[in-house]
Amino acid sequence: MKPRKSAKRSAASSKRAAGAAASGASRGPLDSARRVLRIEAEAIAGLIDRLDPHFERAVERLYSCKGRVVVTGVGKSGLIGRKVAATFASTGTAALFLHAADALHGDLGMLRGDDVLVAISSSGETNELVELLESAKRLGAGLITLTAPRSTLAAASDIVLDIAVREEACPLNLAPTASTAAALAMGDALAIALLERRDFKEEDFAALHPGGRLGKKLRRVETLMHAGDDAPSVSATAKMPDVIYEMSRKGLGLAAVTDEKGRLLGIITDGDLRRMMQKRKENVLELTAGDCMTRNPATLPRTELAASALRMMEEKKITSVLVVDASGRLEGVVHIHDLWTLQLF
Repeated sequence: MKPRKSAKRSAASSKRAAGAAASGASRGPLDSARRVLRIEAEAIAGLIDRLDPHFERAVERLYSCKGRVVVTGVGKSGLIGRKVAATFASTGTAALFLHAADALHGDLGMLRGDDVLVAISSSGETNELVELLESAKRLGAGLITLTAPRSTLAAASDIVLDIAVREEACPLNLAPTASTAAALAMGDALAIALLERRDFKEEDFAALHPGGRLGKKLRRVETLMHAGDDAPSVSATAKMPDVIYEMSRKGLGLAAVTDEKGRLLGIITDGDLRRMMQKRKENVLELTAGDCMTRNPATLPRTELAASALRMMEEKKITSVLVVDASGRLEGVVHIHDLWTLQLF
């Protein structure tokens, strides 16, 4: 299969490029930037009206893929393909990038019959991709292309998503600009539609992003909380001297009040102590934890995200959140100081 050629189209493009280059010389940087952004925005917006059942078929084909989603491309389209593959992988779809030229020189072994190949090419006539699609068909892999609809690649594909653009933002109409923006936008649209099809949750995202600032933001409460002997807790019958000692020893400015089975009854903070002393004046030390505690304190399960703990602290204007299990038993304490190192603020 040979790519189609169009001499007339090339001649017309050259004539437009010459005219655009001449007019571009008189434009200032701001006018040029506005023109680029307008053309690329129009290229992306133009994809919306082209969405049809082919897009739905593509999402279902990717969702039902038993192997991996293998994204491929050459040149600038290859760079876009790397990003699209990374977005698939980070949102729950097993994906990798395979450079078309490398595939033709040994790396084709990375492609299996139960994979789906997603090829990106603005023209649809890239030699390496045309040859790769022929090999992929022999292997039995599914074929989805993001390309021009009336092209060699489109004719060889199972599903075609139209990403053709009227013009590039380059004044010469040569450098891939609007076309790569359109390809990236369509790739993102596929990835997010697939994410929703999988019912991909925030906790799933957290599991795939353990490192860096994003990983810190998605850390779970259980990895940060003060648990076991480090969690300040007293019984409801504990006298205030014992409560004060526990609060001072653990250094979190609070003590959780629990029953004999460890179930949470309430909380006493250093602020509660100060207010109690101002109010009672006398015999404060004779009171028990049950007398002074605040019932129904803010709690979270251990599987909640650290960002949720911070949000609760900000909304309730508190500095700590108690962590409990499904039965209401105290499991730990998360203090606002524990969240500072995560750069969530």
